[in-house]
This record gives sequence, C-alpha cells and structure tokens, in this order.
Amino acid sequence: MIAIDTNVLLRYLLEDDAEQSAKAVKLISGKQKVLVTDVVLVEAMWTLRGKKYQLNKAELAAVIQALFQEPNIRFEDGQVVWMALNDYRKAKPVKGKEADFADALIVNKAKHTANRLEERFWGAYTFDLAAQTLPGTKAPK
Repeated sequence: MIAIDTNVLLRYLLEDDAEQSAKAVKLISGKQKVLVTDVVLVEAMWTLRGKKYQLNKAELAAVIQALFQEPNIRFEDGQVVWMALNDYRKAKPVKGKEADFADALIVNKAKHTANRLEERFWGAYTFDLAAQTLPGTKAPK
C-alpha cells in the first residue's frame, strides 16, 4: 500500500497540470493500493469547495462517491467515510450555511472511536450552527 498527499489527489481529480496529473493517475491506477487518509480527504474537499473551484455540496458528494468506485483507493475507514458522506448529504442548511463534509467526518469518527473503545458516545460538541444539524452533534452549554 502507498499513501498520497492532498496535492496528488487533487491533480488526479482535477487534471489541471498535464505532467503532475499523469503521474497522479499512474500512481492511483498502478499495482499498489492507495491510502487516502482522512486528513487528505478533508483537505481536498476544502480545496474543491473553496474560492477557486467552488464545488457545491452535490458535486463534492459526487467526488467522494467516485473515489469509492476507484478500485485501488482505500480510506482509513471506508465505513466511517461512507456514513459521513450520507450525513453530509442529508444535512439541512441553517441561515444559509451548510455543514461541511469535515464536520460530518468528525462526528462519525468520534462515534466510531467511542464504539471501538467500548465507550458510550455522548455527542460531538460544536459552536457551528450548521454542524449542529448533523446527527450526534450538540451545542456546548
């Protein structure tokens, strides 16, 4: 297994630099399984959502869905990423602001980790009103 950094994943997804994109495709299409860590996935989503690319929620969800279909790509925990993707898709905007995919991944990683440690999950606390729409989040009191 190999791991890739955010810039390699972005070159693969965007094909915006002929030389680097070709190398990224070669790595991801090669013989080795390719690990996309949570940090890399979140950084890539932030970049794609940002000023330059401005992908909307549906487009970001489609990118993540497409990564699941890549035969060589593996996530730190694909089940948690999948659950986060589903929560992200379902989240409703609050005052015009939507929860980020990162918010959904944070909550689902926390739930999963608590379960793995055989601890009861009492919630992920956030001041972000949009993130509070995700299942398992709470506002600090």
